[in-house]
Order: sequence, then structure tokens, then C-alpha cells
Amino acid sequence: MSHETEKPATPTFARLQEQVAAEKALSGKADEKRELHGDGEYVEPGATNTVSKAQALDNPLSGISLDRLEEMGRAFAREKGLGEYEVEFARGAQAAQDPLAFESLPLLSDEDKEVLRRETTHRWSHPAALYFLVICCSMAAATQGMDESVINGANLFLGPQLGLDTSSSNPDAGRNQWLLGLVNGSPYLCCAVLGCWLTAPVNKVLGRKGAMFLGAFISFAGCIWSACTNSWGHLLGARFFLGIGIGINSATVPVFAAETAPPLIRGALVMQWQVWTAFGIMLGTVSSLAFYHVADPASAHITGLNWRLMLGSALLPALFVMLQVPFIPESPRWLIGRGRYVDAFQSLCRIRYTKLQAARDLFFINALLEEEASVSTGKSAIVELFTVARNRRAVQASSIVMFMQQFCGINVIAYYSSTIFRQAGFSEISALGASLGFGTLNWVFAAPAVWTIDTFGRRTLLLTTFPLMALFLLMTGLAFYIPESSKAHIGVIALGIYLHCMAYSPGEGPVPFTYSAEAFPFYVRDVGMSYATALTWTFNFIVALTFPRLLDAFTPTGAFLWYAGWNAIGFLLVLLFVPETKGLSLEELDQVFSVPTFKHSAYQLGALGHGFRKYILRQRVAPYPALYAWEDGTVAKA
Repeated sequence: MSHETEKPATPTFARLQEQVAAEKALSGKADEKRELHGDGEYVEPGATNTVSKAQALDNPLSGISLDRLEEMGRAFAREKGLGEYEVEFARGAQAAQDPLAFESLPLLSDEDKEVLRRETTHRWSHPAALYFLVICCSMAAATQGMDESVINGANLFLGPQLGLDTSSSNPDAGRNQWLLGLVNGSPYLCCAVLGCWLTAPVNKVLGRKGAMFLGAFISFAGCIWSACTNSWGHLLGARFFLGIGIGINSATVPVFAAETAPPLIRGALVMQWQVWTAFGIMLGTVSSLAFYHVADPASAHITGLNWRLMLGSALLPALFVMLQVPFIPESPRWLIGRGRYVDAFQSLCRIRYTKLQAARDLFFINALLEEEASVSTGKSAIVELFTVARNRRAVQASSIVMFMQQFCGINVIAYYSSTIFRQAGFSEISALGASLGFGTLNWVFAAPAVWTIDTFGRRTLLLTTFPLMALFLLMTGLAFYIPESSKAHIGVIALGIYLHCMAYSPGEGPVPFTYSAEAFPFYVRDVGMSYATALTWTFNFIVALTFPRLLDAFTPTGAFLWYAGWNAIGFLLVLLFVPETKGLSLEELDQVFSVPTFKHSAYQLGALGHGFRKYILRQRVAPYPALYAWEDGTVAKA
């Protein structure tokens, strides 16, 4: 009886992961005596330290040999139903360890290396399916922009017809000002208390695509409903319903873009949300002008049909999104999170040129998600937002940029510019024309942020533009003291508003949603983005609610100076509490947000003094030390 030598069993992917984890743990104990906890406290090895686990996310594949990576890639492909692409995953697993070190990988052919080399030399060269997805996300943003701005021109007409006369001769003017603010702000109230918080369950059930379709459908139906109302209470209900769609899309679409975009252009593609929101705002002002002269057929007066058409016109971009969504790929990250690896690979193949790139990204995403899962304490995601130090700092920074997006004063102008220009002495049609100028500038100056947001960085743009916005609002407010008989009166007011818009568009315009979409780790990203958008919509509602009364009580000068002061405060908040995220992968941000808040603030104050001595006093000073140090020896400042 002969005995054949049995071949050793092929190790499973899970077994290979266990071996890698054991090797890393053994290596770490050799030189690790104490770890720095994320709150700034030192803890002994082996103690529960969620943040130190999160720091491993900067590169969960580091320290693994190329042979082991090849084994892991092959095992991963076999076990996830992708066995026919075993070779691609073997190569992709090695390439995923360091995307810029592919030149030395022996498994890669010259053709493979040329493809990967082209990623850095032609960073805007991607398949049409990726840009088709970007267009769909952009139109979802335009839908929101129109939903926000069509009320601007309608405010000139709907008040008296619906019983909300705010003229000074009306004894109920004060009450009506609050009610008008409530009607204008009701979508944002809904976003804050309902719409944004529906994002996580809707995304869980329907996916990113399904959530985007539902948001567009609600916006489509809400626009029709708003155009058919016959009382301020009825319009309040219609606009509150509209807020459900705005909330779902505003919390879903930026995350969708972040999860599908290649890292080198992620910021540019995510901030398309703001560029095309600005485009939608401009379309809303175009709609106001286009329908201004439409008369009510029943009375032959300009009373009711024009503002109804203004409110209803925003259904057009929503319809476009509904027709486009079925043809775009689903987020591969969302699919992996649901265990649908084959679908995730197919999705990546549509938005990457080669299967090697798709395999590399799929393997790396899976490694990151598994590493992120190890950070979880088993508590609910909303609890982990505030109990895990890394997440808590992301909440803090996102809260600041989201809050300041509203209190920088831009949406006061977006919702009430026609009313402001009327108070400045413009005629109705001139006020609408001036509002169109604002909308156009808001869009035109947001477009360069596609380049600047990944060139200068999020933090730099904010620190540059907040002082400018404060200055221009101060200029606008003081211009109301110029005698109305002077042509300079309306000229300086319009110039100040336009300059403020031009400063906002490349800074506080694109940064908040881009920043919030990338700040949170995947396992709490849906809830984190829901929180961030709920916060911005809460303050959006407060701005829309209070401004009609604020404008009357503070006078236009006081109202603009109020928001100028908030821009000065915003500069200090960003300086002390908002770290830079430019040029980092979604997961490398864990190391950034693991720096204790006090340490970050103290560093930034020191850097401010260093910059003052170097650039203002022109002193010869030594280079300021870096705050972050990466494994490869390079450094990055905050």
C-alpha cells in the first residue's frame, strides 16, 4: 500500500490575516513600552486604547512582506467569489501596500506599471462612468441649490397673497416677519430634525444610489406641492416636506462622491457638491427673473402665478437626477460593507481603467474596513461619535466648519437678497437682476475651488477667506449710511455683497461638505455625516427664521455687522480647532485626528506667532517644527 505525500492545505484569507496580526503584535511588543492615548494620557500596552487602534488605519498593510501580500490577495479572490481574477488580486494586494512604490514590484508587467504611472501623471484621466456619476451628483446638488434659492424672488410676492404682509404700515408686521422666516426656513428645520437622520437607515436599505433617487423624488414632489398652496400654513407644510429630500441628499451625495473618487482628485470631485449647489442657486435667481412678468390668468395682475412657477421650477434638476440614477455604479465601499464583493469589484471596474486597479482598490478598501471595525467598541454609532477621541475631534472640526457656513452670512443673501436690494432702493425687477448677479458670481467663483481645494488645502482656504468676508460685510453694512440720493449708495452695497460672495465661494462654500464627508471613519461615516448636515441645517433654519425680524430690529447696517463679527470668530475657531486634511487618504486622517485638541491649539498659536515674526516683522527665524510625522519619514504641518 503506497502513501502519497499530502500537500499542505491552502491557507484561508482569515488564517493569513490572523498570522499577520500575530506577527505585528509580536513585533510591536519588542520595542513598545508605553502608548500615547488619544486624549493625551499614557496607558500601558494591552490596555483598551481605541485611538491607537485607529492610528493603524494610516496603512493597515504596512510591514507585511510582498510574498504574504500575494498569498492574501489570492486567498481573498478565491473566498470572495472572484477566483477568476486571482492573478489581478495577487498583484493588486502588493500594489495596495504603497500605491507610489509600484515600480519595484516584480509581479507587475511593464503594461501594469504604465497604467499605475499614468494615475499620477494624468490624474484627471478616468473612465466615462466615473464622470457620469459625478454629473449625477452635481445635478443632485443643483436640485438643492434651486430648492434653496427660488424662495428668494418669490418672497417679493407671496407674503401679501398668503396673509403675511410685512410692510411697516401693517400692525401685525412683526408677527408676519417671524412667520415669513418660518416658512422660508421650514425645509432646513426638517433637514435638522428629520431629513438628515433618515440618511443612515435609508442608505442601509436602499444604498447610496437608492437614497439619492428617493431624495430627488421628494424634491420633485415637494416643488409641485409648493406651487399649489393657498395659505402660508399650507406652504409651510409643503416646504417642510421638501426638507426631507434636501436632508437625505445633502448627507448622502458628498459621501457617495468621496467613496467613489480616486484619492488624488477626491477633494475636487467631492466639492463639486458645492459648485453645483451654487449653480442651482444661480438657476433659482434666473427662474425668479424669467417668471417675474407672468400674470395671473384669473386677474390679469402679477400676483399669484409667477411665484408659483418660481417655486415649482426646481423640479427640473430633480427629474434629471431621477432619470440618471439607475445608470450609475453603486458605491464599492457600501457594497463591501454589505458583503457584496463581486458587485463591488464590478462597480470598481466601471470607474477604473483596469482590473488591476479595481483589485488593488477593493483589497485596500476591505483591509481598511476591517481595521476600522476593530476600532468599534460595540456601542451605537452616535455614541461612538462622542466617546471615541478620534471621532470626537472630527465632530468638533466638522461642527465648526458647518456652523460657520451658515453664520458667515451667505445664506442670508441667498434667501433674502431681493428683499435686501429692495431696502437699498432697487426696484423689484432691478432687485431680482442684482440677485442674479449674486447667484452668478457665487457659481463662477466656486468653480476654481476644483483646483484650489486640493492645491492650497481646506484649512488654508478658510483662514484666507474668513477675514475677507468679515471686511466685505463690514463694508456692506456701513454703505447703508451713504445718502440714498447718491449713486454710491446702491453701488457700494451691491459691490460689498458681491465681494463677500466671491470670497465665500472658494472657501466656506466647498470646504464644509468636503471636510465632513472625509473626516469620519467608515464605520460611523453615515451617522457622522448625518450629524454634520443636521447641524448645518439647524443653523440654516435659524438664519432663515430670524433674518426678516433681525433686518427690521437691527437695521440693515446692524444685521450685516452682526455677521461680519461672526466671520472674525470663525477665523479663530478654524485656527485653533480645525486640522488640515488635504492630500491624505480617507483613512490616514485617523492619525491627524488623534492629536489631542490642546496640543493642536497650542501648536497653531505658536505657528501664528512664528508666521508673524517671519512674514510681518521680516525676522530670520528657524523653520517651525512639524506637528505630524508619517512612517516614510516625510512630515506634514497642521
